[in-house]
Amino acid sequence: MPEGDTVFRTAKRLDQALAGVEVTRFDIRVPRAATADLTGQTVHGAVSRGKHLLLRIGDSTLHSHLRMEGAWFVYRPGERWRHPAFRVRAIVGTAEREAVGVDLAEVELVPTRDEASLVGYLGPDPLAPDWDAAEAVRRMQADHRSIHVVLLDQRNVAGFGNEYAAELLFLRGVLPTTPTTEVDVAALLDLGVRTIRANRDRADRTFTGVNRPGQTTWVYGRAGRPCRRCGTLIRRGAQGADPTKERITFWCPNCQR
Repeated sequence: MPEGDTVFRTAKRLDQALAGVEVTRFDIRVPRAATADLTGQTVHGAVSRGKHLLLRIGDSTLHSHLRMEGAWFVYRPGERWRHPAFRVRAIVGTAEREAVGVDLAEVELVPTRDEASLVGYLGPDPLAPDWDAAEAVRRMQADHRSIHVVLLDQRNVAGFGNEYAAELLFLRGVLPTTPTTEVDVAALLDLGVRTIRANRDRADRTFTGVNRPGQTTWVYGRAGRPCRRCGTLIRRGAQGADPTKERITFWCPNCQR
């Protein structure tokens, strides 16, 4: 599942492949940007902001959001794609590399000076150079909803998704329904920052320290299976800011109280 660490690695890969090079192919396959052409412009770089990816080209920024299924691939020109062409939403090519965006949920092209209109609402990002822990704590403490909902709200802190919420709350022994006012937010965020930064530099995300398939999480995706710590069956529920935004929750009723 693409979360902040996945988008960070994607931006780094695109930056390494394209930065400083002239665009030779530019093809955006969404209606509102389909006629845009940035060929001849220089790629200045790619950065992530929470779950958003910003590819800066000339005076413009190509913004994309991976959501659940999106991904960017880097190929050599002429190399066979590993996915059908109908799933492609964006192509940015240079003489030596071709970046292909597949199943992207959002694709927008805006002047770089207007990037704030897309990501300015986001809270502090633990993977960004300007990470502000105190501001992230302040935002979360001011939000009195359940801790699972508050942690997922990108206006509070940018980059944590459902998998991180489930795993961090387990590691802190906190039920997802707990009001945020009853949670040590600073300690939770400190754990979250250390975890997402460690995963940022790994090929595969893990919360248990084990990289083998099926052993990387404590509770996420393990409903009905025994807790790795105490053996109690993991439970599954749903929470959200409203019924249309509910996300699946996982917890151990013994370890999280």
